[in-house]
Amino acid sequence: MKKVERINTIMRYINNRSYFTISEIMREFNISRSTAIRDIREIEAMGMPLEAEVGRDGGYSVINNAVLPSIRFTDNEVKALFIAFMASRNQQLPYLKSRQSLAEKLLGLIPESQQDTLVLLNQVLLFEGTNPNNPDLLDLSDLPHHMLEKLIQLLLLDSHLLISIKEGKEIKSYPIYLLHLFREKNLWQIDGFDLKEEKRKIFPVDHLTNVEPYVTKKRVNLKKILEILHEQAEEINLVLELGPKAIAQFKKYHPLKFSISYTNPYQATGILKTFINVHIPEELTDMTNWLLFLGEDIKFREVPEEVLESLQRRVCLYSQ
Repeated sequence: MKKVERINTIMRYINNRSYFTISEIMREFNISRSTAIRDIREIEAMGMPLEAEVGRDGGYSVINNAVLPSIRFTDNEVKALFIAFMASRNQQLPYLKSRQSLAEKLLGLIPESQQDTLVLLNQVLLFEGTNPNNPDLLDLSDLPHHMLEKLIQLLLLDSHLLISIKEGKEIKSYPIYLLHLFREKNLWQIDGFDLKEEKRKIFPVDHLTNVEPYVTKKRVNLKKILEILHEQAEEINLVLELGPKAIAQFKKYHPLKFSISYTNPYQATGILKTFINVHIPEELTDMTNWLLFLGEDIKFREVPEEVLESLQRRVCLYSQ
């Protein structure tokens, strides 16, 4: 373990104790007495509130209710944080309006020697959605829908929500229990349980006009909702065998509700089972596009006729 990592770990270790000894630190971290003493002195110099007790078996008491020193990052930890921050550009993520102050605070946590490395990384690394002519870390041109942050703030307080959705020229309200908030195909979606119709529905956040807590005496818990959804689950009508190339494509992109069961220890083959509502044109089109995206390394065990016909039409169109 490198010195910086060891000192950070020791700090967390002693912060959870009211008293410790040098011998205890030596045993716990497999270090010599001199190294343990140097590390403790360095931790004290950083501001860790310790009080030494004199004597052969003396140790250190941790002073309660005192401010802890700043955590130090290793070179690799700094790079990981910085690259993750860079990758968030133009991703329609919430809470990034203060991006400039976030970047300045991140850079302010580290010494100048590490800052030089980050400047170089910022110059050479580009991510999807980044303008190569303006890859400025502090630039953000793709803010999420303005209701997204309000939605997150409310769902952290309560999952019972009343949402207003624009549908054509009308605005309709739905009392829901929010199950998930997810992002698919660069769009944020609400996965909610309609409390009146008692069925699962997906709502696009881009169509959201208002959200507020849903005050009701008839509250339901998640366990009850999952029981209802399990009873409503449609029968499986699509079963696929996926080979290595198809699994590689699956990992690049797959609809949120799809999952595969691997059939060998190396995860090179798998089975996908799901339900496709062929009576919804958009769902049929999306499934056709996705199956073509998976490529030829798939075998159909079970498939609706409508899906096969849609695939055949698409293949014929490509071959013309």
